[in-house]
Amino acid sequence: MPAPNSKTRRILVCGAIPALLLAACSTTPPAPPEFRSDAGLYRAVNRIGWGATQAQLDEAQRAGWARYVDQQLKADPKAPLPAAAQQQVDAMSISQRGMAELVQEVTELRKAQEVPVPTQMELQRRRQAYQAALNLPAREAAERQVLRQLYSQQQLLEQTAWFWFNHFNVHQYKREVRVLLPDYEEHALRPQALGSFRTLLGAVARHPAMLRYLDNDQNGLNKPNENYARELLELHTMGVDGGYTQADVQELARVLTGFSVRTDPNPPKFNARLAPLYVREGLYEFNPARHDFGDKVLLGHTIKGRGAAELDEVLDLLVDQPATARFISHKLAVYFLADQPPQAVVDRMAARFHETHGDIAATLRELLLAPDFASAALSKFKDPQHYLISGLRAVYGEQVIANGQPVQAWLRRLGQGPYDKLTPDGYPQMAEAWNSPAQLTTRFELARQIGAGAPALFKGMAAAPKPALADGALYRQTLQAQLSPATRSALAEAGGNVPLWNALLLSAPEFMLR
Repeated sequence: MPAPNSKTRRILVCGAIPALLLAACSTTPPAPPEFRSDAGLYRAVNRIGWGATQAQLDEAQRAGWARYVDQQLKADPKAPLPAAAQQQVDAMSISQRGMAELVQEVTELRKAQEVPVPTQMELQRRRQAYQAALNLPAREAAERQVLRQLYSQQQLLEQTAWFWFNHFNVHQYKREVRVLLPDYEEHALRPQALGSFRTLLGAVARHPAMLRYLDNDQNGLNKPNENYARELLELHTMGVDGGYTQADVQELARVLTGFSVRTDPNPPKFNARLAPLYVREGLYEFNPARHDFGDKVLLGHTIKGRGAAELDEVLDLLVDQPATARFISHKLAVYFLADQPPQAVVDRMAARFHETHGDIAATLRELLLAPDFASAALSKFKDPQHYLISGLRAVYGEQVIANGQPVQAWLRRLGQGPYDKLTPDGYPQMAEAWNSPAQLTTRFELARQIGAGAPALFKGMAAAPKPALADGALYRQTLQAQLSPATRSALAEAGGNVPLWNALLLSAPEFMLR
C-alpha cells in the first residue's frame, strides 16, 4: 500500500478528532476571488466597519483583502483620531478625570442634598448639579463613541468595541452606572476588543459597572443574588442552550460572593485572618468576609473554596466550553454578516476560538477571509447605529462634525439610544427588530435632515460643510454601480435638487443593507 499523501494524511487525522475541531484542519487560503471584484470588495469593506468610504476602499484595493484584514486585526486601541476629532475627545471631562474622581464628585453632590439649606432655590440648584454630574460622563462617552466610529481608520476595532459593549450590556440609568460606563468602555472592553476573550471576560467580571448593574455587589454569604451568575452563563459565555443547569447558576453565584464595589477609600472591617485575602483595585473589591468559602461544583468540576482565585478558575472553565465557542462565534457571524450565517463559517470560527482559548482576532479572521464575507447572497439590515453612522460617513466623509448631540438624539428616536438598553441582552441584531414601517418612516425623515446639511452637527463652526454625496468619489466610483435601476431612476427624477437626491439615496433599499 503506498504511503498516504498530504491530503490523505489530513483526512485521516481530521477523522480522529471531535467535529468542533474539524475546520481547524484546513489552512486559511489567500483572499479568494470574491474580494477582487469592485462589488465584492465594496461589500466586504462595508461590513468590516461603520460604512465604506472611498479612502477605505482604495486602501483595501492597494493592500489586498487579506493584508488589509490583518492590518485591521492589529489595531491599536490608543491610536489617535484625526486632529479635529481627537481634540474634541481630549477636551472631554472623561478624558481628564478618572472614574474614582467622578464617583467621588457625584457622591459629594448627592450628600449635599441631604444637608439642610436656607431656600428651596438652593436645594433645586444642588439637585441640578447632582443630575448634571451624573449625566455628563455617559453623554461624553456616547459622543466619543460616535467620533471614533465616524473617523477612526481602525474600523474593525470600532465595530468590535460596539459589539462587546452590546454583548456585555449595562444600562446607564441603573444606580450610578452613568458615571462608571466611560471607564468600563475604555478600560474593560476596548483594550481586548480584538484580543483575548478570557481577559475581556475577567475585566468585565471585576468592573464596577457590571457589578452594580447586575447587583453582584449585593451577593454575599447567606444572602445570595444570582443575577450576574445567570447572565454570565446565559448571555456572556455558554448561551441559553449551553447545557448548564439552575444548580450551576447557584454554584456560580456562590463563587461570586464578595465581589463588589467600594467607593469609600477606607477598607472594610473584618477578622484579621482574612486580611491577606482582601483585594482592592480602584473601586472594585473582593471582600473575603462576604465570600462563601465552601467548595462548589460547576459544570461537573469541583471548585475548591479559597477566595478570589475561584473566579479565575471558573472563567477559564467557561471559555473552554465548546458551547461558549459556538455561542460567541455565531453571535459574531450574525453581527457582521447575516441573520442566518452559513453554518460552515460558524463552525470554522468556533473551532478557531476553541483552539486558541478565545483569541478574538484569530476567530474573526476565519470570518473575514471566508468567501461568504463578500457574498451578494448574504446581507445585514442595518440597525439604527449602523444606518446613521454609515449615512454620515457617506455624506460628509472626513469632514469632522462639531456637535455629536443630534446623533444621540436621532438614535433615541430610532429606539437605539446609547447605553439605553434596559435589559442585559443588549440591542437585537436581527432585521425584524428594525425594519418596521414606523422605523423606516423615521429613517426617511432623518435622511432628509442629513442630506440637507444638518447644520446642528456643525454648530459653532464658521462655515458648515456642504453634503458631497452626489459629487463624491464614493458615489461616482463605487456606489453608483451597486444601485438597482429603480433606485437610479428615482435619483434621476431628483434632478439638481441635492438635498432631495441625498435623502433618496440614504433611503434607498440598497443603503439599508450592509
